Amino acid sequence: MNPTHVVVDSPVGPLTLVALDGALSALYMEVQRHRPAEETFGAPGDPDTEPFATVAEQLSAYFAGELTEFDLPLTLHGTPFQKRVWALLQEIPYGDTATYGQLAVEMGKPSASRAVGLANGRNPVGIIVPCHRVIGSTGDLTGYGGGLDRKRYLLDFERETHATQAALF
Repeated sequence: MNPTHVVVDSPVGPLTLVALDGALSALYMEVQRHRPAEETFGAPGDPDTEPFATVAEQLSAYFAGELTEFDLPLTLHGTPFQKRVWALLQEIPYGDTATYGQLAVEMGKPSASRAVGLANGRNPVGIIVPCHRVIGSTGDLTGYGGGLDRKRYLLDFERETHATQAALF
């Protein structure tokens, strides 16, 4: 099956959603490092069909502070190492962060923090596979494919929402 795509609005700008075989395979920001050429996104899709409708609904709930964990079918294309990193990213709790070194240790490869960073940067499904939750060992906001301003926005948004939710209970 060929990929299809739609563009949805968000607080961090337009997001291009790409689907392949009924699953989300990419989410790209308007200005993003490693963004592939537009022609690889396939034909325009129908935003009211799956998986686009559910992805847009969950993104809307996320940005409204109502959703802390995405539940979507994903088709992620990458090396086995990249896929392991991307799986670990999905285990970082909403409102929390982890360092590249912590992820490397978690993978049993404590000297691979640089490789973890490279895999993190190649994550094809930003926000949903939360690569923005990975920070430098000193707590610095190191690179983010969507730009450091967006990374800061997402982290601040999650922390504030998480703190508000915790105060309610």
